[in-house]
Amino acid sequence: MGNDAKLGLLIVLSAPSGAGKTTLGDNLLGKRKDIVRAVTCTTRKPRPGEQHGVHYYFFSLEEFGKRVDAGEFLEHANVYENRYGTLKSEVLNKLRVGQDVLLTIDVQGAATVRKLAKTDPELDKALVTVFLTPPTRKELEERLNGRGTETPEVLARRLREVEEELKQAPQFDYLLLSETREKDVAALEEIITAERRRTK
Repeated sequence: MGNDAKLGLLIVLSAPSGAGKTTLGDNLLGKRKDIVRAVTCTTRKPRPGEQHGVHYYFFSLEEFGKRVDAGEFLEHANVYENRYGTLKSEVLNKLRVGQDVLLTIDVQGAATVRKLAKTDPELDKALVTVFLTPPTRKELEERLNGRGTETPEVLARRLREVEEELKQAPQFDYLLLSETREKDVAALEEIITAERRRTK
């Protein structure tokens, strides 16, 4: 890559399950056409309305495993009996042509990306990490219940793990306290604007 090429930002948005990171990411992308999504790979079954290559790349366990073995992932993790990951090529190809990329992943995935960025100058330069804190625990429980996609056992486990995920907040560049959808998008846009203006 030439010195005059502008590298895009890799905006990693993370939060405990059910805190609203997917909604916030969707709202940002709906408002800002200059930011693109990094489509995540998963082995879970598609939810109603989800499309391969748009919402996720849906892979079999075998296909996912082959790609892991080939070193194709920027990050990957086992989450609630399913595998998730982001292809390096999905992200780097966009960053190298100056596109800002939004990656909405769990706390575990964000930690992996931070670690990898320390060994990769391009990723290190592009990376901006944002932790969206959930509203009250009660509201978080209501959001997870409202999905209707988890069994009671899975729901209980997710809620137990929220406490551990919240402890990771200090590892992120920015903390975004969730309020309304409009305020959350505005706060995230402020972070992106600030990062674009950085001189170092």
